[in-house]
Amino acid sequence: MKKILIIEDDSALREELATLLTNADYEAVQITDYQNVLQQLLQTDADLILMDINLPNANGETLLQDFRRQHDTPVIMLTSRTNEMDEVLSMSFGADDYITKPYNPTILLLRISAVLKRSAKVSAVQNYHDVEVSTVKGSLIRNGTEQVLTKNEMIIFQLLLDRMGEIVTRDDLMTALWDNDEFVNDNALSVNISRLRGKLSDLGFPDAIETRKKQGYVLR
Repeated sequence: MKKILIIEDDSALREELATLLTNADYEAVQITDYQNVLQQLLQTDADLILMDINLPNANGETLLQDFRRQHDTPVIMLTSRTNEMDEVLSMSFGADDYITKPYNPTILLLRISAVLKRSAKVSAVQNYHDVEVSTVKGSLIRNGTEQVLTKNEMIIFQLLLDRMGEIVTRDDLMTALWDNDEFVNDNALSVNISRLRGKLSDLGFPDAIETRKKQGYVLR
């Protein structure tokens, strides 16, 4: 049974989420103390985290950014905000998905299922030039230097690597990331591509991902 950690300060909504998850055969765990949320996050063994952006004594996006420096557990951000920039920021800080309140319970469960499916770990080590690509750790290692990728960045890089030298369209990437075009956000894809480019550049490959206008991307 997959364990899902709920970080939501609205007690009614938190209980509602816990009931929804339990009825869907997930183990729901709730955080109710918001004094040391990051420490609780770092100690979690949950398979996925549902996190509200607005929390007592903490900003969800900043909390996510700090968490991502040490953990790759999938995170879905929950928010009542409808500002597109909040979504872009959440994805840039490492969120695997983002859903606004009030949410449709069926849609939320579908999102959770999709993120868990994407995050399923497969033991494999590949190479990109002289870079070791670990899909288990979600990392790229070159000459002792390691760059840890988020789940979305790893999915993008894996697809580009599998089709290295070929054009991979934005539709191909978005389908791989979100399974269903209905849930695709083009800005979030651009943010993930940009962050992946930055990490490849830090490893010595500043021009690794070539943009083909109106076509897609090519990994060189």
